[in-house]
Amino acid sequence: MPDITSRDLAGAWLGEVPVLTERLMSAIFTDNPEWTDYRPVPRQELRDGCHRYLSRVLGLLAGEVPMTELHDVDDMAEEIGRQRAEQGVPLEAMLRTFRLGGRIVWEALLESAATVQADPAVVGTAATSMWTVVDHLSSALSSAYRGAQLEQLRRDERWRHALIEELLADRAREAAFARRAGDQLELPVGGAYLVLVADISPDGAPALRGSQTALGALRVRSVWHTRADSQIGLVPLEGRTERSVIDRLRPLVRGRVAAAVAQNGLPDVGVAHRLAVTTLSTVRRGAVALVTVDERYPESMLARSPELARRLVAARLGPLLELPAKERDMLLTTLTAWLEADRSAGLAAARLYCHRNTVLNRLQRISTLLDRDLGGRQAFVELSLALSALELDF
Repeated sequence: MPDITSRDLAGAWLGEVPVLTERLMSAIFTDNPEWTDYRPVPRQELRDGCHRYLSRVLGLLAGEVPMTELHDVDDMAEEIGRQRAEQGVPLEAMLRTFRLGGRIVWEALLESAATVQADPAVVGTAATSMWTVVDHLSSALSSAYRGAQLEQLRRDERWRHALIEELLADRAREAAFARRAGDQLELPVGGAYLVLVADISPDGAPALRGSQTALGALRVRSVWHTRADSQIGLVPLEGRTERSVIDRLRPLVRGRVAAAVAQNGLPDVGVAHRLAVTTLSTVRRGAVALVTVDERYPESMLARSPELARRLVAARLGPLLELPAKERDMLLTTLTAWLEADRSAGLAAARLYCHRNTVLNRLQRISTLLDRDLGGRQAFVELSLALSALELDF
């Protein structure tokens, strides 16, 4: 009798792969079945996958497929890995199946070895080759599975990105889209939302960091969306006040952040986002602040029309701005304090730590320079808006 090799032991089973396949199918569903979750996979499809796997193992061991291919990507294992990832089968279940297949092939090799009374050294060589093959195929499976998962995550992220962009573009005014977006993002269609917009620094760090984790700790749902220059948060208030959520987020602020409330649910999110963006523009770059639309109405209206704001400043404060810096700053500070004190010279003097008559003299100087009376409603409104416009970055 010619010498029996490990290839001979494997070759004896090449025609019996269907038998080994049924053994593997039986092992998958009876040997610790709680470890296995193949529910998304049709039974015949799973059987075909097992058949292909066992055929590849035996083909490599019998020499029908060159062992040098162990150094290359294995198309069979890759295809199964990608397919099972798409179906949602846990990777642990797949690796367990490959190990079970290895055990069944090993038992088959032992049967062949006993039948032909193979030398123990041959059996040892077969064992080494067989587990090397199983390890290689398992590695190829894992790499393909994880690659498919990553691609799936990228697709999901692209889909999620597109969905939120449509929300911000007012698509949720269509009732059907609002329901679909709410279902897919797990957000309520109705009810008030807090919409936040935060700067993103040149190094990619958002001005509001750890917000989802912080809100999640309070069982507050939120969805966050990143653009090239900003981070956007959608927070359903669900009975909470705007202030309570903002107070929770304020310690996390590391740059400019603005917020606006969408009172009518997802259909209002686009409008609230645009208001928040406008409000954000009223805060100087480099500042660390979280502001709301309600806190910045005059500044936000000015920011919507930079040309008009610049014209207002020139028309109502122009002569003051042409003064030497020291006098200019003193008069602007006095005018601001006087307006904030409801045009009370006494209260303004207390804020400025000077005498009431000093304030009155400065106001007279301002009135002369501007060539207008500082009293009356129109002067109050225009001067207040002009001073606010001075603080904006245009």
